[in-house]
Amino acid sequence: MTKENLKGFILALLSSGFIGASFIIKKKGLRKAAAASGVRAGVGGYSYLLEPLWWIGLTTMIVGEIANFVAYAFAPAVLVTPLGALSIIVSAVLAHFILKERLHNLGMLGCVMCIVGSVIIVIHAPQEHPITSVQEIWSMATQPAFLLYVGSVIVLVFILVFHFAPRCGHSNVLVFTGICSLMGSLSVMSVKALGTSIKLSFEGKNQLIYAETWFFMMVVAVSVITQMNYLNKALDTFNTAVVSPIYYVMFTTLTILASVIMFKDWDGQSGGTIASEICGFIVVLSGTILLHVTKDFERSSSFKGSCAPVSPSLSTRLCSGNGELLLKYNNEEDVPSLEEICLGKHELY
Repeated sequence: MTKENLKGFILALLSSGFIGASFIIKKKGLRKAAAASGVRAGVGGYSYLLEPLWWIGLTTMIVGEIANFVAYAFAPAVLVTPLGALSIIVSAVLAHFILKERLHNLGMLGCVMCIVGSVIIVIHAPQEHPITSVQEIWSMATQPAFLLYVGSVIVLVFILVFHFAPRCGHSNVLVFTGICSLMGSLSVMSVKALGTSIKLSFEGKNQLIYAETWFFMMVVAVSVITQMNYLNKALDTFNTAVVSPIYYVMFTTLTILASVIMFKDWDGQSGGTIASEICGFIVVLSGTILLHVTKDFERSSSFKGSCAPVSPSLSTRLCSGNGELLLKYNNEEDVPSLEEICLGKHELY
């Protein structure tokens, strides 16, 4: 690993640690605020704004995002972006011990897979090509291959926003997450360009005098605002356990693709090394999906006890041990809920 890659790797690890911990700290603050005021944030309460613990969590997240921003200035996106999955591990492990949210065995396997995949990616990460000015980055951004990618992204985003979002945005999770992921890939490229410009400026090569630097800053602002807007819509419409893995897979895949096209990350690497990076990336994605799928495993598991789940679309029959018919419902409206059946609160007739 080169010196620059090592700096980016350490910053990416610190970013994952801070961001993962911030979720736990903020949740502790939300719980404390809800206990004090009696109104949860989920139902419109804002008492958490007076809770110092919540602000500590927010500050921790900002520090993590800044570390992630700087990491892109030192290391290629192929290395930094997949390491974001480690924040999920930090959050899951801390939630297990601090919030007493049980981490299932399959969730632990997901954590191990993320770590193993990250190690593979780090070992085979490409060396960052030295960049001497923002104008050099601009020449990369205006090459035909990347312009074709940018044009394709813009066209797809417009189609999703104006055609598919009004029609099926609230029924198909891929619409909102697709917009976020497409814009996210452009935001990361712009963040990397802007971060490199700032790094060069601190080294004595002022890049703020060039219009390209301010253009990249404008692209960052527009893409991040669009990305967050549609991510909030996705989270508000669909289950987080569904949105998070789909968004992570699409966002990471498109970001790596954009980085490979713009910065030529894989130039000079052998086919075996590239294949190893792809395998490590797939292992990280699989571990991330496994973590999210098993997050609500206990709550979504079948109801344990003498009562079995009842399908409301079928006639319901409950029989005693000797086979005597106790209940029969032919209309969906007459079928009692599972809780009523198990608690015996409905009338037998």
